[in-house]
Amino acid sequence: MLLKGSCHCGAVHFSVESPHPYPYNLCYCSICRKTAGGGGFAINLGALAESLEVEGSENLSIYHARIDGEKSNGERHFCATCGSALWVYDSRWPELIHPFASAIDSELPVPPQRTHLMLGSKASWVPVNADEDDQCFEEYPEESLAQWHQRNGLVS
Repeated sequence: MLLKGSCHCGAVHFSVESPHPYPYNLCYCSICRKTAGGGGFAINLGALAESLEVEGSENLSIYHARIDGEKSNGERHFCATCGSALWVYDSRWPELIHPFASAIDSELPVPPQRTHLMLGSKASWVPVNADEDDQCFEEYPEESLAQWHQRNGLVS
């Protein structure tokens, strides 16, 4: 599925091919909720890094979070003009890119269930609105974005 996204101010537009477009994975870690999660979590999608096309790349900035004092491999790309979180890239998985669902302008499919992860670092004010079929994890689950899509028969 071709996903098109942009920042709030329109300085950056991007497109990326996503075989895993369902916005099901709610991350409550302190990095996601503080850099992209106004509701206390962020939702990342799975896409193919080689398919990324960007207009306005001169307006991009990259943030590397610190984890236990060490610089994270994760590159959080955001608009330097308006601050919109756009996508995450990690060199440990060079074939992947993870756009934030909140930056996508294309219609996204509704997931049949959700995964709530990193609940161990959730802010106390954030309710977890998990449905009966949702999965909840204190840390990261073993199942990848691709495996979740495959298990649910949602591979495009």
